[in-house]
Amino acid sequence: MNAKRVYRLYRQEGLQVRTPKRAKRAAQARVPLSGASRPNQRWSMDFVSDRFADGRWFRILTVVDQYTRECLCVHAERSQTGKKVAEQLSRIVARRGSPESITSDNGSEFVGKAMEAWSHQNGVKLDFIRPGKPVENGFVESFNGRLRDECLNVEVFFDVTDARTKLEKWQADYNHRRPHSSLDDRTPAEFRTAAVAVLPFALSTVDKALSTACQGFADAGQKTPALDTPLRPPSEPKMRAKGPSERSHILEVVN
Repeated sequence: MNAKRVYRLYRQEGLQVRTPKRAKRAAQARVPLSGASRPNQRWSMDFVSDRFADGRWFRILTVVDQYTRECLCVHAERSQTGKKVAEQLSRIVARRGSPESITSDNGSEFVGKAMEAWSHQNGVKLDFIRPGKPVENGFVESFNGRLRDECLNVEVFFDVTDARTKLEKWQADYNHRRPHSSLDDRTPAEFRTAAVAVLPFALSTVDKALSTACQGFADAGQKTPALDTPLRPPSEPKMRAKGPSERSHILEVVN
């Protein structure tokens, strides 16, 4: 049956072509997202999919601290929902406290009512990137690439429990034993410890500088006390595909 005949029958019966429903998008004004300037200020989250040995799919929720590059969560589930995402975020908040904002894409798990309620209860702003622009969430995209190259492409997963166990081991190695080039060849845990140690001193020095500058009897040419050299912030993530030689080297090290 050709298109003309279908059209003629539709006209005779008074039928109308069904219009597909438009996907719901986050109702927020999208502006350029600012970078993090201290630990636990901004997080990024996303999903990674993989298969068990029997071919069944499962999904992994990944959460990363944008400043320290720490992996805060790699939780595997057969299926992910907004409620499950909120539960995992609540566990992270119980350990580390709430961030100012979390960056994610416009997936249904992130823009649903469950996440909206969670963000309101915890005072966390949800920043959504533009559709089709994963580079705007480059921190977690770069992390997902490392997770796939160093863990998912190397390990064999048999069920959810096995996947969670192996992912937790890889997370511990990533945070505490794996140097990061953008952190001056320090591990994320080491970088966070150094940043937290410097932060209170920097804040107290800023307060003293502001109070001195605001004194009415200060000399006109008096300069504000300079801060000590701050901890150099981490550089931007470099998103690239690993070559065959790098992949083979990783396999040799793992084996």
